[in-house]
Amino acid sequence: MHRPAQRKRQLRSRLLVCAAAVPVILVAGCSSDSGSDSGSDGAKKDSGAKASASAKSGDKAASVEKAAYAKLPEPCDVLSKKTLEDLVPKAKDKSGKAGTSSDTALRGSCSWDSLDNNGVDGSQFRWLRVSLMRFESDPSLGSGAKRAQDSFAKQVADAQGTKDAKSVKTEPVQGVGQQATLVRYDLKKDKDTFKQQTFVTRVENAVITVDFNGAGLAGDDAPDAGKLSKDAQKAAKEAADAVVAANKGGGEASSDASDKPKADDKADDKKADDAKADDKADDKKKSDSGKS
Repeated sequence: MHRPAQRKRQLRSRLLVCAAAVPVILVAGCSSDSGSDSGSDGAKKDSGAKASASAKSGDKAASVEKAAYAKLPEPCDVLSKKTLEDLVPKAKDKSGKAGTSSDTALRGSCSWDSLDNNGVDGSQFRWLRVSLMRFESDPSLGSGAKRAQDSFAKQVADAQGTKDAKSVKTEPVQGVGQQATLVRYDLKKDKDTFKQQTFVTRVENAVITVDFNGAGLAGDDAPDAGKLSKDAQKAAKEAADAVVAANKGGGEASSDASDKPKADDKADDKKADDAKADDKADDKKKSDSGKS
């Protein structure tokens, strides 16, 4: 009589036990989710390892080749007396006029002018300038050689784009530095035509620009453009050799040049461009005075 009731009680007891076991299963399921958290930690570790490897790769990419040349020679000393005698024979000051520079370790220039005045028979005017620029290697800007290549291209483009220039001709030249280009053109001022030669060459991380022009004034014949070109090339080669010779002993660049803030470096580039513009203005004044 009592057995069916006893069995019912046993069955209810079993159901209660199973019902109580359900949360345990759910918790176990959460427990397996927590296992996925440990997998996430593993993913984080992998991500960290990749970031570290990426950082190392970035450090490697940030390193740039050391600049070959650490200094520049004095711009007014790069040409021999013989060359100056040939190019500017009537220069009043053979020592030249040094251009202004906020950092002579990175840039400098020197100019000479000559007026061979023959009175009523006319006059021969010559103007010569040598400009030197050196570039440091910088992780954010590139190697000194690459920066010099960019400057080389800019100097050539500036010469080609000279205002009012006529008969512009550009010629690549072999045998002077790693790169060399001659840009020549005619520039008329009043009634006189000036034969301009701009010879740009690069040696490693340095760029040399030689500006040389001549004119026959007061009715004298214009100088031969071919000879002026050869003279400009001769001056550029001497200046390039002077840069190489100045660095034969090696040596590190000065801390002022290597640690210069980038903003200051860009400001100096602007000052150099302004100085170049001033030199051109001086050239015009000198040519005008030569004609008088």
